[in-house]
Amino acid sequence: MMELQLFHAFWGMEGTLREKFERAYMNGYQGIETGLPNDADKNEFMELLQEFKLLYIPQIFTYGNHKEVYHEQLESALEFSPIFVNSHTGKDYFSEEEQDSLFEFALSMEKKLGVDVAHETHRGRAMFTPRATVKLLKKFPELKITADFSHFTCVCESLLHDQEEDMAFMIRRTLHTHGRVGYVNGPQVPHPAAPEYGEELARFEGWWEQIWAHCSQAGKPYFTVTPEFGPVSYMPRIPFTGEPVADLFEINHWIADRFRQKYS
Repeated sequence: MMELQLFHAFWGMEGTLREKFERAYMNGYQGIETGLPNDADKNEFMELLQEFKLLYIPQIFTYGNHKEVYHEQLESALEFSPIFVNSHTGKDYFSEEEQDSLFEFALSMEKKLGVDVAHETHRGRAMFTPRATVKLLKKFPELKITADFSHFTCVCESLLHDQEEDMAFMIRRTLHTHGRVGYVNGPQVPHPAAPEYGEELARFEGWWEQIWAHCSQAGKPYFTVTPEFGPVSYMPRIPFTGEPVADLFEINHWIADRFRQKYS
């Protein structure tokens, strides 16, 4: 039977590095997802991974010379024995030739270094809409994605009922899932438990259910999810005070508990 593995996102979380690891461990997460640590934190980061026996999904981000940066960051990620790597790859303004060249290179590095890479569906990146993503996935059958469909509902200003075929195609190529609920005017609802966002929550949970079912049918040993609501300014804030409208950890943990209730 397929196992649910939940990852704690460090994005926007307060505290020292040790406090972040402790929070993940004490709240029952199997691992963490965050960017690569800087040189000053590298040794402590490795020691804490071992101490708390947490799995790690590194996030890497291409920019500038995208191929060179991808190669450098992917090699750096391997030092931490990740279960796989999540990549923000390319840019939405790349020409088709530039995109194809980058993803050909990315796949060659993935094969050479012996690590799985999930390319995140993300605003501003090559996979910024369902159609752009599916075009790449059809061209490169070995490409896999991190399904963060909150970006799509924002970019397309819809809950994507008119793109069911593309959504189904991407679900079949999903390696990893980000548990954030978007809506037609943004990538993140103020709180997923609020009844006024019930339609959005149901839509996203429907997609997550389909991903779970596909992974299970494919015989995968585990299903990985990172609840990844973000801090201000992803999270709306109260005018004039700048205070966030909700507690970031509480929201992400609420999503984690939804997955536990359904799939554990």
